Amino acid sequence: MLDIKFLRENPDVVKKNIQNKFQEEKLPLVDEVIKLDVEKRDAQKEADELRANRNKISKEIGALMAQGKKEEAEETKKKVAEFASRLAELEEKEKELDEKILKIMMTIPNIIDPSVPIGKDDTENVEVTKYGEPVVPDFEIPYHSEIMESFDGIDLDSARKVAGNGFYYLMGDIARLHSAVISYARDFMIDRGFTYCVPPFMIRSNVVTGVMSFAEMDAMMYKIEGEDLYLIGTSEHSMIGKFIDTILPEETLPKTLTSYSPCFRKEKGAHGLEERGVYRIHQFEKQEMIVVCKPEESPMWFDKLWQNTVDLFRSMDIPVRTLECCSGDLADLKVKSFDVEAWSPRQKKYFEVGSCSNLGDAQARRLKIRVNGEKGKYFAHTLNNTVAAPPRMLIAFLENNLRADGSVAIPEALRPYMGGKSEICPKKQ
Repeated sequence: MLDIKFLRENPDVVKKNIQNKFQEEKLPLVDEVIKLDVEKRDAQKEADELRANRNKISKEIGALMAQGKKEEAEETKKKVAEFASRLAELEEKEKELDEKILKIMMTIPNIIDPSVPIGKDDTENVEVTKYGEPVVPDFEIPYHSEIMESFDGIDLDSARKVAGNGFYYLMGDIARLHSAVISYARDFMIDRGFTYCVPPFMIRSNVVTGVMSFAEMDAMMYKIEGEDLYLIGTSEHSMIGKFIDTILPEETLPKTLTSYSPCFRKEKGAHGLEERGVYRIHQFEKQEMIVVCKPEESPMWFDKLWQNTVDLFRSMDIPVRTLECCSGDLADLKVKSFDVEAWSPRQKKYFEVGSCSNLGDAQARRLKIRVNGEKGKYFAHTLNNTVAAPPRMLIAFLENNLRADGSVAIPEALRPYMGGKSEICPKKQ
């Protein structure tokens, strides 16, 4: 969420940013919020003057009473009563205007970084760098669910009976591989200096609206009926929420956390839920990383975060690339974002396995995450990135480590988490 003072002083900058994000329908909101802001400040000014006059007259009443001038004191009290009535009106008006301004400000997109490429949607995202050599083997790579089924490792039919499309049972070696990847990703991030955290898997509505846009909330979050709780769609929401309404001493920054959690998503309007497999699902598990830092350090941390994911995937022999999200593909709170995509030998193309985002002070402003520094208080910057999110990343793992005989090689880094196994072998061909 933008600072209202910034919008007031730089309306043309805000409008240009809206145009760069191809959200022209939001352009009138800038003038509307400026008008409401003028009304609010006028009401505040009048209210402040009334309070000052009320205090002055209250002192006069005391003096009149001390002088025994009761009638004059009573007349003066009537003025105070009138002030009180008008003050109540103005305070109610201020409250209404505050709510209207906040609602609009929550929908105006954050100012994107100047380095972000301008583009309408994800088709105009820009490749940054490739890591590892993409290989297409001389044997056919089956669909990922077929690979899993050859290990008796997945049961979609039973899951569909139990919960519907978008759910799964993982079994045997595939389930173990899933857990191994999560455990390895956890230790990988701990070794890089991050503090391990298991956060709440449900969050209140004020945290939800603090970390994401209304559009994202509607498309993603499951609401707990009858309670002010939502199932988390990704653990960074709960992790950033940990710092809600806090003032952090500057010397304690940065806060670097890595978390494990299940994630739940409606995937509203998404294609692929009818497909057989685990590419787009309602439930998955994830290792995440977040940083809360000083504003001047957020670009440096952004580069560190996406590099962590690249390094993790390369340690498991999976070729990846980084893709910079263009302006039109950025969620409203994001300043800059990279997707990490893994190579799919079967599809002969890359597909998304993680996303790294710098949100500037947008989340901190909504959640009141402040820093107390030498020059006073200011809002922190927040960043997040996916470490690994199986079972989707299992697709990349299985395809890139599959052998012609149907066995799957276990990279050395993962073997301690697989009981020392260097491979897993199918139950059926």
